[in-house]
Amino acid sequence: MDLDELDHQLIALLRQDARLPAATLAQKLGVSRGTVTNRLRKLEDGGVIVGYSVQLRPAERSDEIRAWMAIQVEGNQTRLVIASLLGEPGVAALFDTNGRWDLLAELRARSMTELSHVLERIRLLKGIRNTETSIHLATYR
Repeated sequence: MDLDELDHQLIALLRQDARLPAATLAQKLGVSRGTVTNRLRKLEDGGVIVGYSVQLRPAERSDEIRAWMAIQVEGNQTRLVIASLLGEPGVAALFDTNGRWDLLAELRARSMTELSHVLERIRLLKGIRNTETSIHLATYR
């Protein structure tokens, strides 16, 4: 499913607060409430948005798979790639880095199958040259 800039902005707002009413989303996006409702239905029907849930502290998410994806961007496509990644539901956080990799994405999924789908969607984004993914096994503090 191809997402446009409005879809990405809508997803970004929902990632910040999935409980925002359609009227508030419409106001923030500068579109009508009907447009927001239609976009949400399209994203849900297309499998981009698979549900809305409560966010718990990371330690409470024992059934969640977390991974880190290092991303190398082609040429001057960084802004395009960042905008696309911010609209990807599987990306929990995105970091600008230096060195061999341009970006580091924290990924979250409910299953290995879902993680595989997230990886596939990200790898198909325009402007991504290369990726390397590692699954998060444990956290030591």
